[in-house]
Amino acid sequence: MEPRLKTSIWVQALIRRAEVNGASAFVARKGEPDAGAAVVKVSPLNGTAMVWSSSYGRDGERRWIRATGAAFVPDADAEAYITRARTRDADLWVIEIEDRQGRDFLTETKE
Repeated sequence: MEPRLKTSIWVQALIRRAEVNGASAFVARKGEPDAGAAVVKVSPLNGTAMVWSSSYGRDGERRWIRATGAAFVPDADAEAYITRARTRDADLWVIEIEDRQGRDFLTETKE
């Protein structure tokens, strides 16, 4: 297994990818800089959102799981998931992407 990229560096790269492609992205909450887990909230700016939660596969590679089930849910449901996740993990990063097309800019495997 190869060493993992620090979460803080990964977050900077995700934000840059979003911004280069015309979206807005920001850190809503900083977590543990080296190995903190992350959730990514994607908002198409229409009152809905999707939340992706990070995990690692058996191969040690970062993977993303759609945490909110359906593709897009009411924004309040997405926020409720993030609030629950933060109570379970004090080191959790929360990244928010605002993109009218609903793109997430995640390059890793999604499940």
